[in-house]
Amino acid sequence: MWFQRKRWQCLAILTFALSVLLHSVPAATAQQVPLPQALPTFSNTATATYTSAGTSIDSVSNQISTAVELPLIDPAGNVLGCDGQPLASYAGFSMALYETDASGLSLGNLLPLTATSGAESIPPNTANINPFPLSADGSYNFLLDESLGQTDTGRIYILVIRPPADGPFRERRLRIEMRGVERVTALQSVTLKYTVTSLDGQPISLNGVTAQSFDLEERGQGFDTKITFSIGIDSVLCEAEQVSIVKTADRSAAQPGDLVVYRFNIKNLAPVDVNTVTATDTLPVGFEFVADSVSAQVAGNDVAVTASAAGNRVTFVATAPLAPAETLDIIYAARISPDALRGSGRNSVLLTARRSDSNFQLQDGPSIHRLTLDPGILSDCGTLIGRVFEDKNFDGEQQPGEAGIPNAVIFLDDGNRVVTDADGLFSVQKMLPGQRTGTLDISSLPGYTLAPNLHFNERNSVSRLVNLSPGGLVKMNFGVTPTFQEVE
Repeated sequence: MWFQRKRWQCLAILTFALSVLLHSVPAATAQQVPLPQALPTFSNTATATYTSAGTSIDSVSNQISTAVELPLIDPAGNVLGCDGQPLASYAGFSMALYETDASGLSLGNLLPLTATSGAESIPPNTANINPFPLSADGSYNFLLDESLGQTDTGRIYILVIRPPADGPFRERRLRIEMRGVERVTALQSVTLKYTVTSLDGQPISLNGVTAQSFDLEERGQGFDTKITFSIGIDSVLCEAEQVSIVKTADRSAAQPGDLVVYRFNIKNLAPVDVNTVTATDTLPVGFEFVADSVSAQVAGNDVAVTASAAGNRVTFVATAPLAPAETLDIIYAARISPDALRGSGRNSVLLTARRSDSNFQLQDGPSIHRLTLDPGILSDCGTLIGRVFEDKNFDGEQQPGEAGIPNAVIFLDDGNRVVTDADGLFSVQKMLPGQRTGTLDISSLPGYTLAPNLHFNERNSVSRLVNLSPGGLVKMNFGVTPTFQEVE
């Protein structure tokens, strides 16, 4: 951490700098700035005791003082490439520091910063403007005024990195939460604490983390005065499109029993090789992966790809790296079963890969393909049959001598109204499968009421619930009994 002492006491300013990674060119050596405060020292003295000619002699050495060399830290942040190297040009790039809205995740107003000049200035943003256009070497910084509470615990900011609109990069946002400035008198130390979190899921730094906390400490004289902190954080911002995947099929419509051939077209758009190219395909209901149908090619040459299936999810992994601008084609087949008619025919594939230089994970998708399903000679619908009868023994089943009741009305859950025939029977064809319900309209049977069921308690209701399987047949019966009125 780098500090700059101020002789004036009313304004405390914090230099906030974040190094951001973008695109690769040869690395430049960052300027190292020494700490301006007096260096602490260690002192030691040696003592020795020995005997000579029977006489004990004690000796004490002179005192030696050694200055402690503190580490040198660059006071400004830098915008770097995805491989950790500086950009060839920073024209059109700018950095902006925003307050947040009530959610703490979206942009509010630009953070008003205290203008600086002369001895108060810290390059490269000597005037402390916000937004700040990046300098020729890609460095930047912001100063936060401690006297305005800008370093107080709980203050949240969003750093916005804006690349040129016509470039290959997208805007990037990092959430910065202050955890306060802590001073410890006994140790003569002052520590600034804050946490940086990625809001777009991309890593903050080359180590791949998406959230990182910092405790920056300085010790020495003047620790209780206002101090300017300078903070640098390595962060990443890569090209918006580094890999792509497109999914196609050999047909747009199919019937149960057909074999569909799918193709993934995967392209490396990054400037370096990508490794561990993985395509994860989620098949719809009724689509069965054909394991021995997998093949893959790069530039017309066969390459090795492993495939593994878990339920309806199939994962394909290319064992060899994919060079820049190379295209990998993965081909496989799926067989369509009658169960597919219950699904949507829509499947999607996700692509992940890793850059060979920084090991950053890249992704694209989902790429979606929808197949129109034609039932052909098969039908997914089922048939519902039932009867309404006089249940004399209250067992819920029609026995010999238990007559059917005509003209009884049953309402189905899909809004259909059915009426029993002269034998008390009814049936409905081409019903959609699943859980279906029917309700007997007792008012359609003058002189009858629902018969009590002595064996199944759930049948003591005017409603019935049945499970109709695709292409299946299910029964729905209602037992009734005459109502007896007392003769006056």
